Amino acid sequence: MRNLMLFIREDGNDLVVNQEISLLDALAGMTLELTTLDGRNLMIPLTEIVKPGNEVVVPNEGMPISKEPRKKGNLKVKFDVNYPSRLTAEQKSELRRVLGGSS
Repeated sequence: MRNLMLFIREDGNDLVVNQEISLLDALAGMTLELTTLDGRNLMIPLTEIVKPGNEVVVPNEGMPISKEPRKKGNLKVKFDVNYPSRLTAEQKSELRRVLGGSS
């Protein structure tokens, strides 16, 4: 079952959507699938590390511009990164090893 996306109109014809992603996806990357207002599926590759509050702009996927019907505003995807509520000692140790921190 897909989450219902809330699109907010901003800056004229631009749309904004807030998207929650896991810490793993924020660090390792993923392909985000969004369903547009007109029912199309957008595949947005996230190849860089996503920090909380980061924003990705997808050109020409916002609201149609009334005076120029073939043009649209932009779609802005704003990210909220979900951090785990707890980690086991083994997970913490593995994170330190992988991320290069000291014990």
